[in-house]
Amino acid sequence: MARLARLYVPDQPQHVILRGLDQQPAFVDDQDYELFIDCLKAAARDHHLAVHAWVLMPGAVQLLVTPSDESSLPKAMQAVGRRYVAHFNRRYARRGTLWEGRYRATVIEGERFFLLASRVVELAPLRNQLVTAAEDYRWSSYRHHIGLTVDSLITDHPLYWALGNTPFERQRAYRELCEQPFDERETTQLMQATLKGWVLGSDTYREWASRTANRRVSPLPRGRPRKVRETPAAGAPGASAIGAAATAAAGGSVAAPSAPQSPAGGQSSPNYSSSAGAHSDTHSGGHGGTHAGSGSGATPGTNTGGAGGHSSGSASSGSGSGSGSSPVHHERKPGTGTH
Repeated sequence: MARLARLYVPDQPQHVILRGLDQQPAFVDDQDYELFIDCLKAAARDHHLAVHAWVLMPGAVQLLVTPSDESSLPKAMQAVGRRYVAHFNRRYARRGTLWEGRYRATVIEGERFFLLASRVVELAPLRNQLVTAAEDYRWSSYRHHIGLTVDSLITDHPLYWALGNTPFERQRAYRELCEQPFDERETTQLMQATLKGWVLGSDTYREWASRTANRRVSPLPRGRPRKVRETPAAGAPGASAIGAAATAAAGGSVAAPSAPQSPAGGQSSPNYSSSAGAHSDTHSGGHGGTHAGSGSGATPGTNTGGAGGHSSGSASSGSGSGSGSSPVHHERKPGTGTH
């Protein structure tokens, strides 16, 4: 199955994850961390990538960015990887890739998930128990957002600016926000969406992102499509049998099936039923009649024969009365099997 193209929606933030190969450390000492930051700064400047939050941990990198165009993020990550991996391999006398495949990324709905993603990125060292206080970790942008330092790599997002009218108000509001417990359900949704490359947002946002990106932004339903059972159309094979069964279930009379012809082509002998004085006559040539007698009076017969069949009613009286109705011809409704 062909791999989907990288997801890009103009002016929308993306959460990015880059993992070390086989959970091995991608950073050994401060020199490695500093070089990676330098590589990221240069790549972000050259490829017009706005970085809103970042964190470097021994075995993973997380970013929150807004690409300026479709190639901005892929080219920036390629430039960082090419330069940093060459340094790391040369310094530690190794070969091959340093990362676990391609970087993972997804578009997120900013209004609902930007500040959550920013907290997930910057508080990752605390959640992974690398430090006891997030401000003690040097290799993230958290210290910038709470006012402890100025990070030239960071381009503050409008949603961060909306936290307050002054830098002090924004920094205090962001610190208070980071002190609140995470919604673990939303955090899991964010991580899974990023690892699988599906847009994270409301149904309306995903529909808009799909139209804008001109590609699928959410997974297809699992399993094979469910088969739809079709009702037999009028005149279809088996329709007459279904109609007859429905008539019998409703308490109506159903004509007996036509008896086979004799080998000589003559008329087959009739079947008689002695119950309740009822009897049925079956004639070769594609028509049958059902006669019912209960006291005196005539009951019209019912015919389920072929196109040339007809219904006839005859008087059968247990008391000897002989009045009868004249034969009445009815047209068969196509596909129903009844007259």
